[in-house]
Amino acid sequence: MSSNQGSSPIPQSSGGTSDGLFRKPRDPSTAPRHYRTPRSLPDVCPKEPPGEGRALCEGPSVVVDQHRWTVYNSKVNLPAALNDPRLAKRESDFFTKTWGLDFTETDVMPSFYLPNISREHFSSYLQETAQREKIHERCKNICLNKDDLSVPTITNNHDKARAELEQVPKIFMKPEFVLNDPATFNAVLPWSHFSVAGGKNSRDVASSRLLQEKLSHYLDVVEVSIARQISLRSEAFFHAMSSQHELQDRLRETADAVAKLRARTAAIDRVMCRGPLRVLRDALTRNNCIKLHNKLKLMAAVHQTQPTVQLLLSTSEFVGALELIATTKEVLQQELQGIHSFRHLGSQLCEMERLIDKMMVADFSTYTQSDLNRAFEEDSQVLEKDRLQSLVFGLLRQRKLDFLDIYSEEMIRAAKNIVRQCVVKSVLQISEIDADTVKFHEQMRLMTFPQWFDLLLDIFEHFILFLKRIKATLSVIRNMVLEVLDSSQRSRLADVSSATNHSDGRTNEEEEEAESGGPALHSGEAELAYLTHEGLFISDALNEAEQRSNAAAHAQLRAQTHTETCGSDSASATTESSSSREHNSNTTSSLPIGGAAVIEDVMPSDLELSRVANNVQELLYTASDVSHDRCVKVLMTRAKDGSLERLSSSEFVCLSQAVESFVRDTEELCGRRSMSLRGALQSQANRFVQRFHEERKTKLSLLLDNERWKQAEVPAEFQDLVDSIADGRITLPERKPTGCEDRKPSEFLCVDGQKYAVVGTVLLLIRMFLEYCQCVNDIPSITTDILTRLADLLKHFNSRSCQLVLGAGALQVVGLKTITTRNLALASRCLQLVVHYIPVIRAHFETRLQPRQYSILRHFDHITKDYNDHIAEISAKLVAIMDSMFEKALSKYEVKAPMPSACLRNVCKQMAKMHEAIHELLPEEQTQMLFLRINASFKLHLKRQLARLGVGNDGGPQYGLVMVDVAFYSENVQALRSLEHLDLNMPEIWEQKR
Repeated sequence: MSSNQGSSPIPQSSGGTSDGLFRKPRDPSTAPRHYRTPRSLPDVCPKEPPGEGRALCEGPSVVVDQHRWTVYNSKVNLPAALNDPRLAKRESDFFTKTWGLDFTETDVMPSFYLPNISREHFSSYLQETAQREKIHERCKNICLNKDDLSVPTITNNHDKARAELEQVPKIFMKPEFVLNDPATFNAVLPWSHFSVAGGKNSRDVASSRLLQEKLSHYLDVVEVSIARQISLRSEAFFHAMSSQHELQDRLRETADAVAKLRARTAAIDRVMCRGPLRVLRDALTRNNCIKLHNKLKLMAAVHQTQPTVQLLLSTSEFVGALELIATTKEVLQQELQGIHSFRHLGSQLCEMERLIDKMMVADFSTYTQSDLNRAFEEDSQVLEKDRLQSLVFGLLRQRKLDFLDIYSEEMIRAAKNIVRQCVVKSVLQISEIDADTVKFHEQMRLMTFPQWFDLLLDIFEHFILFLKRIKATLSVIRNMVLEVLDSSQRSRLADVSSATNHSDGRTNEEEEEAESGGPALHSGEAELAYLTHEGLFISDALNEAEQRSNAAAHAQLRAQTHTETCGSDSASATTESSSSREHNSNTTSSLPIGGAAVIEDVMPSDLELSRVANNVQELLYTASDVSHDRCVKVLMTRAKDGSLERLSSSEFVCLSQAVESFVRDTEELCGRRSMSLRGALQSQANRFVQRFHEERKTKLSLLLDNERWKQAEVPAEFQDLVDSIADGRITLPERKPTGCEDRKPSEFLCVDGQKYAVVGTVLLLIRMFLEYCQCVNDIPSITTDILTRLADLLKHFNSRSCQLVLGAGALQVVGLKTITTRNLALASRCLQLVVHYIPVIRAHFETRLQPRQYSILRHFDHITKDYNDHIAEISAKLVAIMDSMFEKALSKYEVKAPMPSACLRNVCKQMAKMHEAIHELLPEEQTQMLFLRINASFKLHLKRQLARLGVGNDGGPQYGLVMVDVAFYSENVQALRSLEHLDLNMPEIWEQKR
């Protein structure tokens, strides 16, 4: 009890108290003033004589030596154990034994990572806690210790009792004190002090008596202490006893009251409650029987589900079978949950549903094959429209939204088969091709162009019918999807409005019940209480109570469910046949209402339905692209050996027109501009244009190389061609049958009232650029390419004619002896004719180009400039010829009789030849301008010669002779045709006087 106030006895080094115990001094602040050390009892066992005790036992005696120090009381001194005796000098640090002789004590450097802590670091904390510390010290002074509040007498008694209890050994106070333990028993009864020889001597008797007296004394001390404690708490004991008696009286009164209450309650139950409750129980029993009967009828209806589903599947009524399965699954989950006989029906229905999915996919694939591969001679209407609608609705209901992929794959196969069938049918009509030995692609290459072109037209026609059939089928599918989407949205709006009306009506009913006091609720509670007491049909009663109390909450939850679901059962009415509706009505007549909710739950969402509708439209675009791709393969197969590049212009134009017509028809049908066929035609057109241009350029080069630059007669057909151009028809005229009209050719080509003397090459050049223009009319896609090629052709004509005429290349190529002035004038006139038609060609191409492509027309501006420069060079060449003649002739001119001089006669003769050579080729204006330039050259050379001769305008004899020659020159020049009114201005031959 007071073991915590002292320590175990330890040996004393010097004499002290008589009992040999060391008492730890108490805290002087808590020790009482009247404290005095209690005396221990005298040892009951006398000291043994030396040597006798050692003979009995080598261990210490508990009785004799309990206060004497023995070796068993020794402790290990850690510093003493760690001191190294080998060291000559004891070090202050005793860890040198472990660390070795070489260890030297050094000062430890302060850490750089730890700050130096001073009192200033705690200043803020001390300031915060200073006020609370003052309050704490003040409270300590006011509230004294509880020991100080005790009465001195009580303190003295407490100390005395504690001192007496301390005499009792601590082993008796331990919680684990058990005499069954041998160690404890030996410690309490030290039998080692008694004789073990078998006899009793006086010493053993005395020791046992002393031990008994000592234990009796310990018992007395403990009993006195217990009695003292009881006396201190006597009032609490007496109070507890009196409270116990009072509690027993009250319990007896309570038991009597409970017995009376039970008797009265049993009487009330017997007289007033058993009859009415029996009526309620019978009514509930009747309701349960009705429910059981309905459950049995429902189970009978569910039992007929599998045969009915099989019957529906035999007639391909997939939608009806799916709806029946869905309704049955809902009934199993809600109404018939836990029925042991139906434990496998749910998995069987799921397996049947998966089987129906596979059957619908296979049936849709079969339908697609039969629809796309049927003969085109049949009606182009949709094949078995009702069957298609039923399949589409069933696939949508099962969320098999990838059925369009099946249609796409079958569509690609059907497109391949169309081409193959057309080729086989065409090859059978051609006896030159053996279909058994020649490969499929080689068969098309072995056909002539008319045969292959007929095959291509047949393929185009079949693909148009193919696309019409696909469009009709996809229209039915799209309308079905949109109808389901519209029905879903309308059903959702109707559910929301009905839920709102129902919740409003329910609110009114609740208000009326609240006003009337709610008798129904009280009766439900009473019934529920009785059934709970009796233990009958508790679950059913709970369900009915919940249904009555939470009807409004269920209605609102159902409205939210209908709002979130995306499907409709009304759409099924448009797709089901009469037989499926009959089967459903016969089978599900006993099933609960809720099939519509099931259908709504499984239908796709609005977003998915919209995506399917868009995919249907994309599938139509894909059909157009597939058709174009198959036609491209036919086109590329034919073009692989370059046969399309070798087509004539009319044949390629026919091919281009057929392709453009097919492309326009598919665009109108599908609403999609497919570029694959156009691109293939464009690539072939580019190759055709390249070959077309190379042929005409080569032909033009050959014509120029063989041209002798003499005036050619103009056939009537070329004159008609020029006239049609003047009328605005920049096309090649239709060929007239030979012999229908015999007109003679003319010497000149009349263009807009002007006569053009031309060579045969220019006539063919006009026809060539009309062919280029005709290609643009027939194939608008190659306008830019044709324009650049035509520009190249015109440049080639200009450069090559310059090389042959001005560069005198015709002397070596053709074998001309010389390039005459007539050749030069004829070449100039031909160039002028081409320059005349360049604006016409430009205007024609400008109408075929887009505004962003107008920059390419600058080629015609460059060509016009080059042609005009060439014409100017030819004119300068004619003037240069006469200039060299004037320089040579007038260098020998002398002013002497006879007049006119021979030099001037020769000059006039040469000018007459010049005029005779060009006046029929060039128009009058150009002739006059040319002779004005020649006259200026003549006057310049005559003026220089007169200056050398020193003849001036002085009226002398030489002046007169010169004037006679000048008059002769003027008369001869003005006598030439179209030069009568030419102003020669001859006075310029004289030097002006300064």
